[in-house]
Amino acid sequence: MNITVTRPFLPPLEEYQAYVKGIWDRGWLTNGGPLANTLELRLKEYLGVDHLLFVANGTVALQIAIKALDLRGEIITTPFSYVASTSSIVWEGCSPVMTDIRPDTLNIDPEKIEAAITGNTVAILAVHVFGNPCDTERIQDIAQKHGLRVIYDAAHAFGTTYRGRSLLSFGDVSTCSFHATKLFHTIEGGAVVCPDPDLLRRMALMRNFGHVTAEAFGEVGINGKNSEMHAAMGLCNLDHIESVIQARAGICEQYRARLQGVPAAFQAISGDTRYNHAYFPVIFNSEPILLKVLEHLRLHSVFPRRYFYPSLTTLPYVQGQAAPIAEDIARRILCLPLYVGLSTEEVDMICRLIKRAIRY
Repeated sequence: MNITVTRPFLPPLEEYQAYVKGIWDRGWLTNGGPLANTLELRLKEYLGVDHLLFVANGTVALQIAIKALDLRGEIITTPFSYVASTSSIVWEGCSPVMTDIRPDTLNIDPEKIEAAITGNTVAILAVHVFGNPCDTERIQDIAQKHGLRVIYDAAHAFGTTYRGRSLLSFGDVSTCSFHATKLFHTIEGGAVVCPDPDLLRRMALMRNFGHVTAEAFGEVGINGKNSEMHAAMGLCNLDHIESVIQARAGICEQYRARLQGVPAAFQAISGDTRYNHAYFPVIFNSEPILLKVLEHLRLHSVFPRRYFYPSLTTLPYVQGQAAPIAEDIARRILCLPLYVGLSTEEVDMICRLIKRAIRY
């Protein structure tokens, strides 16, 4: 049996079926159904945030955030992320300005942000890489000094707290992904979180074609809603989220213990953080070592992922920008399999294969 980099957590089937039975009875499948509304309320309670919208996916969340903040110009962002972070900026008619990362946390380096600011800069779009908190205090200080808005791509940050607060509570807007590969998922889905109720109301209009009523429109909008079926999966998974995080933490602890002495480093998790263990990245000392490990694992039906690779500075619509640290890390980083149900024996086997590949 293949061991993949991730495997979606699925709740007991009967729990999901109970929600589906209610959907069938009501005949209400989408357009702000009761399960979608209940999920929003429960997510706000779990996360400790005041304002949250359940949307179609994490990319739509980013696009709505950029549009709702009326951003036009340059947005400082990171080259070490999934492509959606940059493509959302370009899609909304703005220009991404790549700023290099810190080699330990893998997050955007605040010390490099200020040097990238020009008269055309309108915002900072930072990513909590693998759910690891950015330096939110420093980023906010820079933003206030220069009159910039702050969006956090928190696609991986569900369940992470920083200084006693949900990591989703920072910035003008935080966006989250609830894709099936995430530790909390609604199969497909995402969310926008923000402290400003007026901004949230505007994003709520944008999520649903701009409808104020059936006949009146208050905003240009898109179809960014999500369905009752997806909300049902979210409600089921939310009941299990603490055990999911605990199980992933145990696997990560086992990896760290078994991989001591390997020519590689681990991501440094920011202080004062309750980490959600979204991923387990390993940064090998060189790309040739990574390639040997990758080949050996694949020969034994283990499929990690080069994530994030390549650096987003290589995108054809991001030209003339360099980020040497991000480009170097992208060539040397490998995310190992991590999901509920990955056994102790399988983790031990993966670690033995890694060590064997390096010895050879």
